[in-house]
Amino acid sequence: MKIIFAGTPDFAIPSLQMLLASRHEVCAVYTQPDRPAGRGRKLHRSPVKELALRSAIPVFQPLSLKSGEELQQLASFNADIIVVIAYGMILPQAVLDIPRLGCINVHGSLLPRWRGAAPIQRALMAGDEKTGITIMQIVRKLDAGDMLHKEEYSIGANDTASDLHDKLAELGATGLGKVLAQMESGTVHAEPQDEALVTYAEKLTKNEAIIDWKQSANTLALKVRGLNPWPVAQTLYHGKVLRIWQAQAIAADTDLEPGTVSSDNKHIDVATGKGLLRLHEVQLPGGKRMTAQAFLNAHEVNGVKLG
Repeated sequence: MKIIFAGTPDFAIPSLQMLLASRHEVCAVYTQPDRPAGRGRKLHRSPVKELALRSAIPVFQPLSLKSGEELQQLASFNADIIVVIAYGMILPQAVLDIPRLGCINVHGSLLPRWRGAAPIQRALMAGDEKTGITIMQIVRKLDAGDMLHKEEYSIGANDTASDLHDKLAELGATGLGKVLAQMESGTVHAEPQDEALVTYAEKLTKNEAIIDWKQSANTLALKVRGLNPWPVAQTLYHGKVLRIWQAQAIAADTDLEPGTVSSDNKHIDVATGKGLLRLHEVQLPGGKRMTAQAFLNAHEVNGVKLG
């Protein structure tokens, strides 16, 4: 099939790699415009653009897909389908109507659960036992199209959002290959989403990183995992931001006020509203990420109140 690929971040890379290695033809790649990043605020290409250029695929980076000129450009490729993965732009109906087989999207959740911007993180923070990817037909309503295929993944006890991101990106490529084969053979089955089961994965904000020690250790451990690698859970240690990269809930009773540290020179245990949160990896401003043991070698924490 002749395919237009629309995507931007690392999450889309395994699927694009799969398409480039397949017998399908990727005739064009659409991705977000180059953005300033880093201390120097230099323009950076998206991971998808980098891969497309290395593969000699034409790259397009429009600010909008609503103009007649952009629509004519898209139509000129005579693509059978548009594959969209974390493109970062809502496709207008005029675009959805262009390809013969429409537009499909690889979404990082088991729809209809976790429609929206942060499905991977929200699944972790909610304590879901499983997640996965859903390949769906794109319609105007956000993540509401008919489901064409799912790949499930059981969430591990120590999985972070970073871990899930990488695993689901690979599963997305696997599922996409299956769906394209089914579309070619005419065997694809479209299943409507049950609107009664819909949940929404709101976009993450930096404010969510702040730890409320009155919450339970289990809740906070899930939060730490869900906010790794961004924005990273944080608290205050002697007035400085202490980022918490890895932590574990400990089911233990304590009379300590929430946020108070109990240390035995090996572990950093923090009292919460219920149980203890054992910090495994932390980071102070300007410093590197370090294990709890390394932190204890340089800092006195026993009895310190965090937050």
